[in-house]
Amino acid sequence: MYSLASLPLAHALVASSSSSRINPSDLEDSLLQLVQEHHHASLRIHNLTVIVAEKAQNEATKKAVCVAELLVEAVNGGVKELVIKEKRTELEIRALTATISSFIQQTDRWLSLTCSINTAIKEIGDFENWMKIMEFDSKSINAAIHNIHQA
Repeated sequence: MYSLASLPLAHALVASSSSSRINPSDLEDSLLQLVQEHHHASLRIHNLTVIVAEKAQNEATKKAVCVAELLVEAVNGGVKELVIKEKRTELEIRALTATISSFIQQTDRWLSLTCSINTAIKEIGDFENWMKIMEFDSKSINAAIHNIHQA
């Protein structure tokens, strides 16, 4: 983890300890410095890890948003198409309803006219029948008068 070159005070202490007596305050200072360096190195590693994790989280979030948008777009595309077809169908239904309504009105008018014509024809037939009866009666009366006149 640490090399002797990265720990100069510790290296100096180790080298000097074999030749002379170790000063407790130098050893304490060296240990404090080692602890501080370890703490700073741990903080740097922690900060780098946090930064990398945040970047990864941001990338994952962006990709998740992209996937969600694609899914929504895929689903909405079909729904949008169905809504457009539904509106077209409703417009066609309205147009057909209006056409059917006008045909019903026209048919009702034709039916009314046909009934009127039938009534008029019946009346003409009744009048013609009445005329035939009147003609027959007139001929009968005429024949009776003619017979009376000749007798």
